Formats: sequence, C-alpha cells, structure tokens
Amino acid sequence: MLNYLYADQLEDFPKLKHTMFRDRATQFSERLKWEVAVDENGYEKDEYDAQGPMYAIWRRNDGTHGGSMRMMPTTAPCMVNDHFSHITGGAITSPLIWECTRFCLSPDIGEESARVSAAMMLAVCELGLKFHLQHAIGVFDPRVSRIYRTLGWCPEVIGSSGLGREKIQVGLWDFSEETRHILCVKTGITPELSTMWVERAFDAPVLQEQIA
Repeated sequence: MLNYLYADQLEDFPKLKHTMFRDRATQFSERLKWEVAVDENGYEKDEYDAQGPMYAIWRRNDGTHGGSMRMMPTTAPCMVNDHFSHITGGAITSPLIWECTRFCLSPDIGEESARVSAAMMLAVCELGLKFHLQHAIGVFDPRVSRIYRTLGWCPEVIGSSGLGREKIQVGLWDFSEETRHILCVKTGITPELSTMWVERAFDAPVLQEQIA
C-alpha cells in the first residue's frame, strides 16, 4: 500500500524508516556508486531529509519498504535549485511546483518492480492533485525515458547537461486526472483505493495542522 508521511512521522513506522534508508544506501551508494553519505546506521540521508520533506512510500505487507520517493516544495532549498540551476537557466521557485527526488526501489522487490515503480508515479500524481500543484520537477537519466513513456506520463524536458552515459535532464511533469487514471490502470490500483490511501493520510488532524 502507499503511505504518505512527513519526515517526523517516520518515527511511528520504525521498520519502514529503517528499511527505506538502508535500501537507499544499497541503491545509491553500493549499486549506482553515487558519492553519497552513509551513516553509522547504514542509512543514506542528505541535508534535504532534515528539512521535513514528504515521503511517498510503498509499504509491503510485512511493514518494510518496497519503493519510495521524496517530495518537497521548490520554495524551500532543494536539489534542482541548489545543484542544477545551471541546467534550467536559473532557480525555479513556485509554491505550485514540487521537486521529486530519491526514487528508490528495494533491492529484493523482484517481479514487483514495474508495479511499484508505477505506484510511486501514481503517488506523485495524487499529491499534485491533492495540493493543487501545477508541476513536479526532477532530474533524471534520459535512459529512463522509456519507462515514462510506458507509464504514459512523460516529462517536458526543460534542460540537459552532459553527453552519453553522463547526460542528465531536468523535466516537468503535469498533473491531471487523466494521468491519474492511466497510472491506476498501470498499477492495478483502483481510483477508489488510491483516493482512500490519500484521504486517510491527509485527513488526520496532525497532518491537517502541518499542511495548514
């Protein structure tokens, strides 16, 4: 199922928190060989995790992490503005544009990888519609463009840098009910169930207070 949690709420789900940050270390540090920090707990965390971001997380039946994405508004410090503004021609700052980063899948997700990947995109779309956003923004490897086409939600590329395997792009994703419907079909998650997960998260009093 999809969980939507602010950073401070992760403490209420210790198994989910532990496995998510450990899986991020496995993916980004061990497999992709990114220059990221891994702490004494084996967690991959950066300065943006300390800013109270929102996490969309696929929680498996045993309570562990299956996949996740981090979202935060571009009105706060964010990766695309702090590190990639040379690609976009300057900072992109709007309360209607949120950044998506740290897409991660559990290393043992196996045959569920395609469905969980689609579910993470559905979660991003749900958040955009819930908060009446215009776009999600993110940095991506052009080699994953095929996945976006398969899912039926391709970004508008607004800048790129590098060549070959070193090439990266920055894209904007539009939010729409049509996209939500397409992603529900791809995941096999009914619109009613997806809506229930979102409403259950954001109708809780503590979350309403944080959103306000």
